[in-house]
Amino acid sequence: MHSIRRRLLVTLLATVLAGVALAGWLIYRQAQTEVNELFDYQLEQTAAALPSEPFSSVLGANQDEDGGSVVIQIWSRTGNLLYYSHPRAPLAPHAELGFSTEHTARGDWRVYGAVVGDNVVQVAQPMSIRNELAALTAWHTLWPLLILLPVLGVLVWLVVGRGLLPLRRVTLAVDARHPDALDAMPDNGLPVEVRPLVHALNRLLKRLADGLDTQKAFVADAAHELRTPLAALNLQVQLLERAHSEPERREALDDLKHGVVRATRMVEQLLALARAEPAAGGANVAAPLATASTGGQRVSAASTWTQVDLKALLSECIAAYTALALHKGLDLGFSETGQAAAPVIVTGDPAGLRVLFNNLVDNALKYTPAGGCIDVAVRESDGHALVEITDTGPGIPIGERARVFDRFYRGPGCVDPAGDSSTDTPAGSGLGLAIVQRIANQHGASITLDEGPKGGGLRVTVRF
Repeated sequence: MHSIRRRLLVTLLATVLAGVALAGWLIYRQAQTEVNELFDYQLEQTAAALPSEPFSSVLGANQDEDGGSVVIQIWSRTGNLLYYSHPRAPLAPHAELGFSTEHTARGDWRVYGAVVGDNVVQVAQPMSIRNELAALTAWHTLWPLLILLPVLGVLVWLVVGRGLLPLRRVTLAVDARHPDALDAMPDNGLPVEVRPLVHALNRLLKRLADGLDTQKAFVADAAHELRTPLAALNLQVQLLERAHSEPERREALDDLKHGVVRATRMVEQLLALARAEPAAGGANVAAPLATASTGGQRVSAASTWTQVDLKALLSECIAAYTALALHKGLDLGFSETGQAAAPVIVTGDPAGLRVLFNNLVDNALKYTPAGGCIDVAVRESDGHALVEITDTGPGIPIGERARVFDRFYRGPGCVDPAGDSSTDTPAGSGLGLAIVQRIANQHGASITLDEGPKGGGLRVTVRF
């Protein structure tokens, strides 16, 4: 499990260590430069302090030593070696005026040669002494910082923990909430880095509250609307039980069948409306790019969307209702404008669009009296697909047109004008146009209700 505190601690300490290492290297290089300058000056002063008169013989000292911190060699002007302080030191037996660095099998040497009186003097010193002194200087500078690293780690741990306290408070506040508490969380006193998280949670709570309110309203309305057909079914069963003659029994059984058909139709409409409900908060659940995370997998809300040919889809819908239209004595037709062979394509859910147009055609068949006419047309206008369904029924009053899309709303005249109880078409449940509106909203389509072209009936226009 990832920990922000642990990650910050490791990152900060690693950064500090890298900084200390870089500072140590820079300090070492600076100390090395200063030590070289100091010891070079010491070599110059040592050479200047040697005697300038000629020697009469070679004076050797420290014959058995390999060499100390400073090695001195003196030659005469004729090239004879007069003095060698450490004969076993690994230096070349010649003099080179000025400063130079000599590489030997036992390390590098810093050498200074000069003419002092009648003699040539060479003073040398191992570079290892200088490097050790530079390293010691750098270490004396850095060791207090290294000692402070554990203290710094503890301070970072405490400071980061204190900085993460607002997140802890938000977590405790969310955990302590009752499942029904969907009101917004306060953001008073929270850091600016935590407020976006709280605001996002509040937006989520708002969407959840809206979704729950919609669901509660739907369940309440559904329960209320199902009460009537279920009560009618119960009454029809009682009438069937009380029937004494065969004609009475047959009539009661027919009424019971029609009641079952109506109740089944309402349940189907309720299920269709539940599927067409938008996401909480009014989000367009069918937006092609909208996605939701489910169980660690990303599932597209429009995973069933595809290219749909409206002409072919409407032809299928009309074919499904042709028998019912003939049974009711209605003229149900399909017309195409523009190029007959050219398809009218929209992007959407074929099943949802089929439900949309089936409901519109079903409503037209339901409310158009015998001998009436229903025309279905599809065309393109200004780059938009248009579907028009026109009937010769009673239409919908202008004042009722905005309300007919509400669930379970059945305004005046929303009954079968033909009063034909012999058909299997159930009475309206007030859900058909609500389902149509939901599916249209998901597809970004608009629905317009107005009178037919001849001043009567109803024309429904779906514009994509």
